Amino acid sequence: MDEATIDHVITEDLIVLEEPPANKTDAIEYLLDIAVEAGRVTDREAALEAALERERQSTTGVGKGIGIPHAKTDAVTEPTVAFTRSTEGIDFDSMDDEPAKLLFLLLVPAEGGEAHLGILSSLSRALMHDAVREDLRTADSRAAVKDIIVDTLT
Repeated sequence: MDEATIDHVITEDLIVLEEPPANKTDAIEYLLDIAVEAGRVTDREAALEAALERERQSTTGVGKGIGIPHAKTDAVTEPTVAFTRSTEGIDFDSMDDEPAKLLFLLLVPAEGGEAHLGILSSLSRALMHDAVREDLRTADSRAAVKDIIVDTLT
């Protein structure tokens, strides 16, 4: 994925470093509200339902302290990634039973299947590296988080 694409998919206004709510559903809503405030979501309720429906199908807690709730929905006009992190971690029903400390919400337009899979697989691969996860946990600004994500995905 090229830098211009990633640069547009995750902007600094889609990154929040304050502590999210401590349960999975509330954390997903928190991430969604970041995307709503950034002007990326046209229908909050439809986007929330799509994300929660995807979560009911199978967990998006991918292990290693990572949660990537995601959905394809007509409630967004362009691929969007929102990010936050949790100091204590949130139970995301991860395969390794570890709480999710790095949280990414991925929303793509309903017809954006290829973009969805590309972003999801690139993000998942990048986050398997210990150094990337540690850098995201310790980054001291939204700009630093964005730089880490852009660097690892390009």
